[in-house]
Amino acid sequence: MDKPVIKIDVVSDVVCPWCYIGKRRLEKAIDQLKDKIAFVVEYHPFELNPDAPKEGLNHKAYLMEKFGGEIGYQKMTNHVVGMAAQEGLKFNFSDQHISPNTLDAHRLIAFAKRHGKQSEMKEALMNAYFEKGVDLSENQNLVPIAAALGLDGSDVETFLKGNELTIEVKLEEHRNQQRGISGVPFYIINDKYGVSGAQPTEGFIQAFMEIGSLASGSGEV
Repeated sequence: MDKPVIKIDVVSDVVCPWCYIGKRRLEKAIDQLKDKIAFVVEYHPFELNPDAPKEGLNHKAYLMEKFGGEIGYQKMTNHVVGMAAQEGLKFNFSDQHISPNTLDAHRLIAFAKRHGKQSEMKEALMNAYFEKGVDLSENQNLVPIAAALGLDGSDVETFLKGNELTIEVKLEEHRNQQRGISGVPFYIINDKYGVSGAQPTEGFIQAFMEIGSLASGSGEV
């Protein structure tokens, strides 16, 4: 019998730590259920700070203002680093100096989708930012990330210098806002069920088992 298919639309930002943690948890759930359920995952843009200048902001100063000074910053980052470590991720906030405007990163993900590399680009950008401290506001840093995935570096450089796919990204963000999505990560399952936040792997598994059972039209997956 054919496996039920579950489609997951993931709304997230590449500089959202909980989006990366949630990504790993989701991937673990999918890996555990891949023999029972077929999954289709697609990523959609969300900008945590769309008003940030193109050159970005001082990362620590931005987070200190957001979380109430040095104590709030240390409390938040220590907690996130610990949670990320549980998922096999090595966050290092001390290496992050720029909090970027992520429009170009989302444009690049959309560009990579044309070449069948959307998921790989999403992962590469998040890895570069959180684990390697790469400044994603600089095109000179984005180009080699794309090239490492097999995309043509000169094509990517030309693309980033222009405005192609900007309108498409903004329209998609607007559609998600119209859906009532105001925070990320947010997961839309089979165009019907909404799940907010970086759920534990076990939570994803339970939801997918139940939805997969409904999709298959039987009491069991």
